[in-house]
Amino acid sequence: MGKTKKKKKQDPLDSTMSLGDHLDELRMRLIRALVGLIVGTVICLFVCSKIITFIEGPYIGVMGEGARLQILAPAEGFISYIKIALVSGLILSSPWVFYHIWMFVAAGLYPNEKRYVHLAAPFSAALFVIGALFFIMVVAPLTLGFLVKFNEKVLGVSSNFTFANYISFVTMLMLVFGIAFQTPVAILFLNKTGLVSIEGLRRSRKFVLLGIFVIAAMATPPDPISQVTLAFPLYALFELGILLSWFAGRKKRSQGDQGQV
Repeated sequence: MGKTKKKKKQDPLDSTMSLGDHLDELRMRLIRALVGLIVGTVICLFVCSKIITFIEGPYIGVMGEGARLQILAPAEGFISYIKIALVSGLILSSPWVFYHIWMFVAAGLYPNEKRYVHLAAPFSAALFVIGALFFIMVVAPLTLGFLVKFNEKVLGVSSNFTFANYISFVTMLMLVFGIAFQTPVAILFLNKTGLVSIEGLRRSRKFVLLGIFVIAAMATPPDPISQVTLAFPLYALFELGILLSWFAGRKKRSQGDQGQV
């Protein structure tokens, strides 16, 4: 009897897709990511009071233990509560959300490029969480301290923030920092797919530094503390992306040399 060969199971990432298939894939990935976000938001709704206490930490640290945020409109508290739950739910579900984003990207790549997606997805989620926590734990106290002192010493007015304005300020910049911290993943991915070279990235350093300060000025409030504390980590992450690309290329070259021996 002749031996029958087992049919190798096809990797869904190795299949070619038409435009219609890509649209179906996008819809499916968006729905799954949205479901994960909803689940994360619902979980955060039950612990939102503790999250608010954590978010208010920089404000209490700058204004003192007796400081309290104010609510001026009837619905402000409820709307801010939902906003906190949404942003916290996104942070909580970020591994799931980023996984589906990268899986959609992988559908349009060549088979030899798709393997980098499995590394990019968890790395993206980790950097997003680190960026959001970096803002709330490091940048927010510095920024609030600068703004409060500016109001008192330059303008001669006291700072009485509303709950809604403070929450909008904090949650927006948590998202900005989380997205900005994706820089090394983007650089590594672009390098491994052949869209940019390490030498090209090195030659563009001065232009990247200028662009980073412009982006930081546009993405943050008009105070130098926020701009600098976003710009310097962004440039450090840019250099980290170059370093990761160099290590990945070196590892690939060493494996190729071993194969030739």
